[in-house]
Amino acid sequence: MKLSLTSTLLGSAALALVATQAMAEQRTLKYYADFDPAPLAAFEAVIADFEAANPDIDVILQNFDHEGYKTSIRNFLTADSPDLANWYAGNRMAPFVNSGQFQDVSDVWADNNLGETLASAKGSMTIDGKQWGIPYTYYQWGIYYNKDVYKQVGVEVPTTWAQFIDNCAKFKEAGIDCLTTGTKALWPGAGIFDYMNLRTNGYDFHMELTAGKVAWTDDRVKNTFAEWAKLVEPGYLTANHAALEWQDAATLLVQGKAANYVMGNFAVAVFKDGGMTNDTLGFMTFPEITPGIPRGEEAPTDTVHITAGAKNVPDAKKFLAYLAQADVQTKVNEALGQLPINNQAKVGDDPFLQAGFEMLSTADGGIAQFFDRDAPAEMAKIGMEGFQEFMVKPENVDKILERLEKARGRIYK
Repeated sequence: MKLSLTSTLLGSAALALVATQAMAEQRTLKYYADFDPAPLAAFEAVIADFEAANPDIDVILQNFDHEGYKTSIRNFLTADSPDLANWYAGNRMAPFVNSGQFQDVSDVWADNNLGETLASAKGSMTIDGKQWGIPYTYYQWGIYYNKDVYKQVGVEVPTTWAQFIDNCAKFKEAGIDCLTTGTKALWPGAGIFDYMNLRTNGYDFHMELTAGKVAWTDDRVKNTFAEWAKLVEPGYLTANHAALEWQDAATLLVQGKAANYVMGNFAVAVFKDGGMTNDTLGFMTFPEITPGIPRGEEAPTDTVHITAGAKNVPDAKKFLAYLAQADVQTKVNEALGQLPINNQAKVGDDPFLQAGFEMLSTADGGIAQFFDRDAPAEMAKIGMEGFQEFMVKPENVDKILERLEKARGRIYK
């Protein structure tokens, strides 16, 4: 009995030693994020799967609210930095890259063939020829339209701006707003501007403009507004849009009082709550304006980055590579109701997500992030005020552009 007890004690000690060694060998990854409840649950599942596949890694997630995170990230990137941090693509990423607070992860892209599988977002993740994070979800913008109204007026879904404007004349004759929007909150008008500029001048020019590198009085910007005027001056836009919330404009589309709406995919739920179905609601890519310009799209993209102060870079890169996988992005975006960036991922049977996935996965011109993400906050506000004014008083275009140019000279110093 004494021998048996000794053996038991020795065995317990050995197990404890093994457990202690395992704990000692386990490495930690500190991850700061700003998830809403649904994305948080999705990422907790991703982290659990990652830890199961990598039992020597413990991911410690600290979640902040959105507004608090915007302030916190500027503090924690300079003191007590985590290994991983959530942020956004494009010009929103640039200040942290330019200040040396995000690490170059081009090797993760190269080693995992991400230039092919994440091709649509590569441009928005690239600065100075290097990639600075991993994109894991986005959602499309485009034109949602009322199929019944198109049938009623007898017009086809356009592929060019000239066809779209021709349709507008027929919608107006029928007493229907060709394009509706609600700019009381300003930002919906920015979606229209972004597409007008992307289609007139292309993604690279649009990024230079929002980065403050191009004058708002440049002839190419004036060309964008000249094309936009073809929609505004004849009264093809909902007249009282400046007094409407975006949901009010959605109601006009639902009721058949408007034919088209430039909006993000999050609006589908509102359209359907109003009574539209897959049989009456359609989605189209914003039509071509300047022939031959590579097709850029609007798709706000969420990203994860390795911070400059990361203490466990090898495992952080392992996590980023895992997050880029098609099956992982499929699982995350099923929970989010959004779109995976990985073009080998799968999308459910929702026709609007399918259409968005096809559109974004084949975009060869680049992915814009939306005006108020691509431009600094102060410039975004002044710009969106200008867009709203133009859609009410297009004759003020020169004054508006001069005002935006003065703001550019002051804001981008």
